[in-house]
Amino acid sequence: MTDTLYIDALPPGVRSSFIDNGNGLSMHVLEAGRAGQPTALLLHGFPELAYSWRKVMPVLADEGYHVIAPDQRGYGLSTGWDADYDGDLASFRFINLLRDILGLLSAMDIERIEMLVGHDFGSFAAAHAALIRPDIFRKVVLMSAPFSGPPPINPQGPTIDIDAALAALDRPRKHYHRYYSTPEANADMHHCPQGVHDFMRAYYHHKSADWQHNRPHTLQAWNADELAKLPTYYVMDLDKNMAETVAPEMPSPGAIDGCMWLPDDELRVYSDTYRQTGFQGGLNWYRCRFVDAFTRELQIFSERTIDVPAMFISGESDWGTYQVPGALEKMESAVCSDYRGTHLIGGAGHWVQQEQPEAVNQLLVDFAP
Repeated sequence: MTDTLYIDALPPGVRSSFIDNGNGLSMHVLEAGRAGQPTALLLHGFPELAYSWRKVMPVLADEGYHVIAPDQRGYGLSTGWDADYDGDLASFRFINLLRDILGLLSAMDIERIEMLVGHDFGSFAAAHAALIRPDIFRKVVLMSAPFSGPPPINPQGPTIDIDAALAALDRPRKHYHRYYSTPEANADMHHCPQGVHDFMRAYYHHKSADWQHNRPHTLQAWNADELAKLPTYYVMDLDKNMAETVAPEMPSPGAIDGCMWLPDDELRVYSDTYRQTGFQGGLNWYRCRFVDAFTRELQIFSERTIDVPAMFISGESDWGTYQVPGALEKMESAVCSDYRGTHLIGGAGHWVQQEQPEAVNQLLVDFAP
């Protein structure tokens, strides 16, 4: 059973439970440390799990934290979410994702979070939580995905049809967010020819520091010519799906055997879980960014800043830091009023807390007081 593999793979000191969050979910939650201690909440991204924090949780617990990492809505062993593409997409919008977390904290009798950490799409969930409820979330660490603030009520400048512009390039392209919003994306990955395990191995490798072509840099503007500089896992060839995109980057058997940050038995936790759940739950988070009603809902926070202490961590080889031109600079200068620094870690790509956990843990410990 997938849940047995998932739970049996946890490191010493990390325990697993299921908690009714009062918002329709039975949330699978990993914990370390003792209840009643200052609480750290860790939010994963795509295509990940609470398991992605396995190298962080014991260290924070040793520092005196009660550490919580849930499988978020659409992921892992958490249940109660709608897996149908034509189902309840509204339940995946950021306001309801925050309601998920608040319900979980209430069920656990936790009144405030001393340190909130989010990675990848979990970074956006964490940013919204800190923006909207600073009374609960007292410090925030964003990882791999800079937050440029809530959407403005009156957007400035011309509107660019980036999808048409990318498709019109000499080498026709498409943005992965748009692809992830299509009805076929889940099946493309869930039922791919190479199998879920090999798909995830190639995907994780392609976005890591192990892929030698990950040499990110600042992009000048949100236009097709600049975005075309991104690797194909972000700006894809128009005629390829994601499984086809990453397949040529499958590492050799020797490289897999030598991958110390994600050995095959740990990757198996992900692949067996996603083989059971599919990817649609996580993909629904991407779909929400294309729904005008959900964007308008977030406009009520327009021009609000994150006023609790904030820090950003990413890998030096992570294109996620730069994939939205100007987002990092705006976060540093305008969005976070008590900004404590940008930290780019050598030897890490997108999966920074898994690739270089010692460096990430030290930054978190230093930020904690």
